[in-house]
Amino acid sequence: MSVVDEVKNRLDILEIVSESVKLKRSGKSYSGFCPFHKNTRTPAFVVFPDSGTWRCFGQCNEGGDVFKFVMKKEGWDFAETLKYLANRAGIELKPLTPQQQEEEASREQSADVLEEAVKFFQHQLLHHPAGKSVLAYLKKRGVQADTIQSFGLGYALDEWSSLLDAFTAKGMKIESLDEAGLLSQRSDQSGYYDRFRNRLVFPIRDANGRMCGFGARTLDPEGMPKYLNSPQTTLFDKSRLLYGLDKARKSIRSEDYVVVVEGYMDVIVPQQAGFLNVVSPMGTALTEYHLRTLKRYTRKIILALDPDAAGQKAILKGLQTARDALDHDMEIAFNPRGLVMQEGRLQADLRVCTLPDGMDPDEIVIKDPALWADVVKEAKPIITHVMDTLMEGQNLEDPKAIRDIADQMLPLIDDVANQVERDAYRQLLARRLKIDERTFMQSRPIRKSSRGTRRKSTIDQQTINEIGQTVIEVITQPTFKMERHCLSLLLRKPESTYSIDRALQKANLQRISYYDFEVTEFQTISRVLFESLAQDQMDAEDYFYQHLPEPLRANVDELLQPMSLGEPLEDKMILDMYRTLLNIREIRAKLNNEKLAEMQKEMEEQGEESFESIQEMHVKNSLLLGRIERATQQLRRTIKLD
Repeated sequence: MSVVDEVKNRLDILEIVSESVKLKRSGKSYSGFCPFHKNTRTPAFVVFPDSGTWRCFGQCNEGGDVFKFVMKKEGWDFAETLKYLANRAGIELKPLTPQQQEEEASREQSADVLEEAVKFFQHQLLHHPAGKSVLAYLKKRGVQADTIQSFGLGYALDEWSSLLDAFTAKGMKIESLDEAGLLSQRSDQSGYYDRFRNRLVFPIRDANGRMCGFGARTLDPEGMPKYLNSPQTTLFDKSRLLYGLDKARKSIRSEDYVVVVEGYMDVIVPQQAGFLNVVSPMGTALTEYHLRTLKRYTRKIILALDPDAAGQKAILKGLQTARDALDHDMEIAFNPRGLVMQEGRLQADLRVCTLPDGMDPDEIVIKDPALWADVVKEAKPIITHVMDTLMEGQNLEDPKAIRDIADQMLPLIDDVANQVERDAYRQLLARRLKIDERTFMQSRPIRKSSRGTRRKSTIDQQTINEIGQTVIEVITQPTFKMERHCLSLLLRKPESTYSIDRALQKANLQRISYYDFEVTEFQTISRVLFESLAQDQMDAEDYFYQHLPEPLRANVDELLQPMSLGEPLEDKMILDMYRTLLNIREIRAKLNNEKLAEMQKEMEEQGEESFESIQEMHVKNSLLLGRIERATQQLRRTIKLD
């Protein structure tokens, strides 16, 4: 028995969930209001003690075991959750390897050094004579005294070795300061000096509040760069960190949306005014890792972009990356096509709100908090935002202008994952351009893949016909075994997800994602696998094993063990995976329908008004089940199972 299974066996999911959710017995299950989204009418959150699982039948439409519940509730990753639950279950985890122990000790030491640096910089700001002008600057920007304390804002003196001298005098080693990212080496390698000098300093923490590094703004009008971050360290990776998330995550979950802004002050001032669900990437493009991190707390992600950066100029240039500096005078990346693809992969709701000309979020909040609330409330879907931007100022009576807009919009609409949404956007574009929607279909060239060579293998009619004589058994095993089988195939050929996605989109179904795996181990493994395919900084396999939690390596080895009947051919493997995935979704949808019907009947008998919401969920789930069943029937007919 694995340590994960042992933890599950020892812990009572009902006890753990009941600590934060008020549950009411309903037959063999328990129901209550979902803690992950706003809901005060329908108790659509259900715990099943017999199976040790839970499910939200409402807005979240997610479920899982005790690991998934704690991960989603606390925003922890798998390793953090395993450590917590194992300790709670009284299970001693296997000790880390010597190398792992050394790496963890180094990270903790760096975090401790950085905590000392926070105190040092803040003391300089509040008590050193040179800090007075910085305090005046913060006051002018609307930052209050208690906010300075809360965010740990500080000041780095205009001296070459102020921090270096102070910390080495305390006995700290230069190597430790360097590893923490506080020093820079002289060009002749003769020594070190303070990395941050004459700068307003912003401490940067991870989602759990651990110190990772600093961002710093120069106070010299001629100083370059204007913004400077800590260098890459074992703790600081700006492509994975979001400023303000440690303070924002609870509010993001309760408000059920997050606003992504550009700068430090754009986070600090809104949070100071009570708009807590605001975060910022640190001078980088918003990465898929950022989006996945935010997805732990909400599916609704609103981008608050500078009007110049999010406007026509940026769209036409097709910006892919942002500048390294957090400088509002520079353009931040706005890659609508990439965002639409990420939206589909993540099953998220990405929107864009445009700020009033010449105003940043902090300026809007100081001028009128209600205006900020309205700006966020009016956020539009990405497609609609780009459509509005491209049409602004254009002569829509000019056929060439119409053609140019259509040529830019149609590929973007094609990348929308959901077929219903795609059709709706095409209809909207046709209405606004005052042309017949059928013109789009007649003039569209054959669509080429936007993901490179990995899309060579696809589930199309020709492929299925070529293996049409092969009879594939219908798997009737429990969902656990199906998930295991599906993930085993996926690990053998990760790029097959592109073929699966195409087949699912043809059936008007969501793309494959880690949410298809409700067993926490499988979900965590698949999430890292999908991340490895989405990134392009390193080889996908290297990325996967580098980011896979150590406790799950044995699971992957087991999943990759040779199959008893031999390894399947590529085409058969893809079909097998597609069929298994449909079976998983069909079983899950049927179970959902059964439970929703029970809940609806019980609420009707008790005369509760909110049963109509359950009825709506039932109808929605039944429509989904119908699409799944039609896709399954089509597959069976095609390969002659019927």
